[in-house]
This record gives sequence, structure tokens and C-alpha cells, in this order.
Amino acid sequence: MNVILVFLAAVAAIIIWWLSGQRLTSKPWLETGSVRLPAHDGADRPAVPAVKIGLFVFLGVVGALFSLAVSAYFMRMASADWWGMPIPRLLWVNTAALALSSAALQWAKREARHGRMEALRPALVTGLALAVFFLVGQIQAWRELTAAGYVLADNPANSFFYMLTGLHGLHIFGGLAVLTHTTVKAFSTDVAPERLRLSVDLSTIYSHFMLAVWLLLFALFAGWANDFVDLCRTLLK
Repeated sequence: MNVILVFLAAVAAIIIWWLSGQRLTSKPWLETGSVRLPAHDGADRPAVPAVKIGLFVFLGVVGALFSLAVSAYFMRMASADWWGMPIPRLLWVNTAALALSSAALQWAKREARHGRMEALRPALVTGLALAVFFLVGQIQAWRELTAAGYVLADNPANSFFYMLTGLHGLHIFGGLAVLTHTTVKAFSTDVAPERLRLSVDLSTIYSHFMLAVWLLLFALFAGWANDFVDLCRTLLK
């Protein structure tokens, strides 16, 4: 229970911080298109697209889903039939690929903001290629584990590993569909710069969030999160 409360508190803090920065006083569910926010000096700030607000709501739901799964992971660890499984070295390579993909999209976001299409296109292609590499690497890690005898139904630790990495992989795959569409649009000659900037921005936010979730899962599988949870429990006593 402590784990899920800490995770949900972190998600809520991020959402509140973002909303406070935007000074979101309007009611976007009653409006269509974009939401125009007042600036600190009384002038109108650039409109916040409703799709971006929807993305943050979606990420909040995804964060709650993963927090429930992680909480169940910790509770199941206390069972007698639980024994850990080794972490393939390939996961380190996959983690580096996902981090570089997120960095490449941050680069693409900066180039899109300044309208530098010549630099934006390779940045998007790099981010897309590294994300695909991550998914392929995850599948290869599964194959290595199953070849070593760590199958899905062998013990609960294996089941949680395949379930959590599979769930994360599905979210990465869904983000790849949007990123692929954005990359294709970047090579189009009649694309609207505003819409392209928004697409790149949304893909970058999603990529950063999925990287944060993966780092949490990786720490969980490696056993590093156990010490952190023990420390939290000690502080909460």
C-alpha cells in the first residue's frame, strides 16, 4: 500500500505542478479546440491544445495502472513460492536505447520549436529507430529467458516480469504508431508547422513518461527498489 500511495502522490504532484504553471482556470470539457490561458501580466498566453490536456489525463490513468501492478508485485513477493529471476544484460542495452530515444525526441522538440526542418527530420528518425530497437531488444530478452528455463508459468516472479514488461511494451508500441505518423508528416511538403510542433511535443512528453516508467520497472526487477521501499517504510513508522 505504501508503494502505490507514493507513486500516486508523485503522479499527482507532477499534474498539479503542470496545472499551476499553466494557471488552468478555464473548463476545457466545455470548450472545443484549444484552451486559452491568462498570462501573469494580464495578456493572453498561447492556447493550450485540448489534446495535450487529454494526454496528461491519459498518462495519469496509465501511471495509476502501473502503480497498482507494482503494488501487487511487492505484495506477492512475500509469498513462499516466490523466487527471483536473473536480469538479462540485454536490458541494460535496451534501457540505454530508450533513454537515447527520449533524448532524441527532446532534440526534435527543440528543432521543431525553431522551425529547423533539416535537423528535425533526423532527430525524429533517430528517436523512432531507437524506440523500435528497444522493443526488438525486449523480445530478444524474453527469448533468452525462456531459453534458459524462465518460462511464464514457472513462478510468480516470472509471470510479473513478463506481464509488466509486456504491458510497458504495448504502451511503447502505441506511442510508436503516433511517432511514425509524426515522422512521416515531417517529410511532407504541405504539413502545417503548428500541427507538426504539437505532434512532436506530444510524442516527446509520452516518450519521457514511458522512460520514467521503465526506469521504475528496471529498478524493481534489479532489486534496487526493495531498499527504497524499506527506507520509506522505516520513515513512515
